[in-house]
Amino acid sequence: MSDYSHDAEVRILSERLKQACLKRHLTVTTAESCTGGGVASAITAVAGSSAYFETGYVTYSNAAKTRLLGVSPEILEAHGAVSRQVVEAMVAGACRDSGAQLGVAISGVAGPGGGSEAKPVGTVWLAWGDSMHQVAECHVFPGGRAEVREAAVREALVGLISRLDDH
Repeated sequence: MSDYSHDAEVRILSERLKQACLKRHLTVTTAESCTGGGVASAITAVAGSSAYFETGYVTYSNAAKTRLLGVSPEILEAHGAVSRQVVEAMVAGACRDSGAQLGVAISGVAGPGGGSEAKPVGTVWLAWGDSMHQVAECHVFPGGRAEVREAAVREALVGLISRLDDH
């Protein structure tokens, strides 16, 4: 896995997230699948992150999504792991379990295999929100596995900052 702390843009975004969280006295959490903890890694690369980040979840399997985040097997069966419904349930479960006021969830097809016509390699669903309200977006990021994961980490941080700026 890439060390996202060496990416200048990710470092800047992580620092902006820190400032926004501290200013608003809010905590954040992450629920990650295809990024494998990359967002949590980027957040914790910034000194002082323990003031606003306590818990992150890496739920790579469907069983982990159900067990740790409360994603219903019925939602997974009906929509698949890479779907709006699943990432919304992931972020809701992460915020509920951690007590964070804001979270991000990511599930996608990073490749090189695993894609389909409906969900090609590069398809990534992200959701931001809390235990009650979520907003989700689908992106199709270009490139190979590393590029897709890195783009998803950046988009997750941008979305967190955007939602904090709205507060």
